[in-house]
Amino acid sequence: MSNVTNNPAIQRMNELLDEHSFVELGALVTSRNTDFDLNQQQTPSDGVVIGHGLIDGNLVFVFSQDASVLNGSIGEMHAKKIMSVYDMAMKMGAPVIGLLDSTGVRLQESVDALESIGAIYAKAVAASGVIPQIMGVFGSCGGGLSVLTSVSDFALMTKDAKLFVNSADAISGNRADKLDTASADFQYAEAGNVDFVGDEAEVMEEIRRFVTILPGCNVEEGCVEECMDDLNRAAEGLDGKVKNLALFAEEISDNHLFVETKAGFAKEMLTGFIKLNGITVGVVGNREETMAGDEVVDLGTKLTSDGCEKAADFVSFCDAFDIPVLSLTNTTGYEASVCAEKHLAKALGKMVYAFANATVPKISFLCGQALGSAYVTMNAKSLGADLVFAFADADVAPMDAELAAKIMYADASADVIATKAEEYANTNCGVANAARRGYVDRIVEPADARKYLIAGFEMLFTKRVDGPYKKHGTK
Repeated sequence: MSNVTNNPAIQRMNELLDEHSFVELGALVTSRNTDFDLNQQQTPSDGVVIGHGLIDGNLVFVFSQDASVLNGSIGEMHAKKIMSVYDMAMKMGAPVIGLLDSTGVRLQESVDALESIGAIYAKAVAASGVIPQIMGVFGSCGGGLSVLTSVSDFALMTKDAKLFVNSADAISGNRADKLDTASADFQYAEAGNVDFVGDEAEVMEEIRRFVTILPGCNVEEGCVEECMDDLNRAAEGLDGKVKNLALFAEEISDNHLFVETKAGFAKEMLTGFIKLNGITVGVVGNREETMAGDEVVDLGTKLTSDGCEKAADFVSFCDAFDIPVLSLTNTTGYEASVCAEKHLAKALGKMVYAFANATVPKISFLCGQALGSAYVTMNAKSLGADLVFAFADADVAPMDAELAAKIMYADASADVIATKAEEYANTNCGVANAARRGYVDRIVEPADARKYLIAGFEMLFTKRVDGPYKKHGTK
């Protein structure tokens, strides 16, 4: 067995898992390679500890790299141990958690090590959409190993960890003291590769939160637990939380539980998990404001390419694991910039595809502004929403009425434009107009939003959809 007292890999396992629940496997495995004096070095567990344990009573399979053994580098036997974790997790229908701390491929083992890391990729891809994969970076995770964090579903980092394909100093025109592209802050806020950053204890606690709100695998009949909150509880002050949808999500959720994903990246698009009557629900929404300390930060109401890609990836995850999706719409259009024109159309297409392709229960809630085709891309009725709810003051329209009048009557006087704008607003704008045409199923009061969402998802619980035969889509 590995020595618990001085083995950081074992210590992390015990910190993460329920007390006394960790069972180590493959403890006696060592490197088989003897080239470049490897036979003269001790390689206990070949630099990675594997096994299974419990998180809040839920079975999980874990591997934890030991940087004290050949810097945690990946060789043939190291990789085989990680692959065995995936094999067991797939059989048992339980999440895989990786605690990463490695310099990458073991140079002494040459192409054997390269092929080994490729075999890990293949296992992770095979497991994608079958079991949740969560990676925590606690030291160095560079080069080829960084691919594993992106193939996985969620990635977390400690504040002093490093995640990179190329180190900052290897990038032409850059260096670490100028812009540390491997830093947790960069990967969290700029690159969007990381869901959470904190100290080691905070990262462990966040991993536990993910495990407890997610299903163990894709064949579980939803992620359901007993609801200890009042199903008819009034959602207090919900109309005042439309701009900061994180507060909105917390208010409607059982016991105010909200687990946000990629919170530091593309903040204008909110993604995360709530509970409604004990059922895990994925939330996607347009966040107009957030808080930075005591200050309110205006994020705008435009869809961005980063936000759309973030939403698309999240919806695809929810669909793979049969997690219902709630979309919260408050958008007035699209980001307008040269950079946006390079990426936004493709990102919008990816988000539209994810919403339309998802066969899970889908409810759209128009809680603020819902203008133009941007509103449609946020899971409108035409895109496949099973139910559409709205607040009475939701602004649903093809565009601003005055702007529409100026376009339709470009050569008219100001008085004519004003008259036509009022006429357009009365006949083509507003939530009542959308409801008359069947695009909104119910107008609800803010206090009643929670109970109607619970009732809606309860009705949709047995939803089944059979689409046309195809191997897979192309987006």
